[in-house]
Amino acid sequence: MLGYVTVGTNDLKSAAEFYDKICAEFGVGRMMDFDTFIAWGKPGGGCGIAATKPFDGQAATVGNGVMAAFQADSKEQVDKVYALAISLGAKDEGAAGPRGDSGFYAGYFRDPDGNKLNVFTMG
Repeated sequence: MLGYVTVGTNDLKSAAEFYDKICAEFGVGRMMDFDTFIAWGKPGGGCGIAATKPFDGQAATVGNGVMAAFQADSKEQVDKVYALAISLGAKDEGAAGPRGDSGFYAGYFRDPDGNKLNVFTMG
């Protein structure tokens, strides 16, 4: 399975402030921290997320159709993380709520660099 997902950033300091707070809601902090790359998660503890300045030195851009998803423990945690993201400057891409009849509950947003994310729970 996946070890971590990386999103590009043009402002690592701003991305760090955003993801420090989002990841804290899942009980994880930084597991790697370099001048151009920061990763959040728990070594050996499932998928994490990282933000990086592109290695080639070019501007970071957003991939069309690319999205990373944070798995929450409950609908309440989905609501809390979604609201936190919006309060931190994320752009709304679909308010937290049920999607379909399968028990999927999610909120969609874009981080300050425009990377599309969601927070979800099943059942």
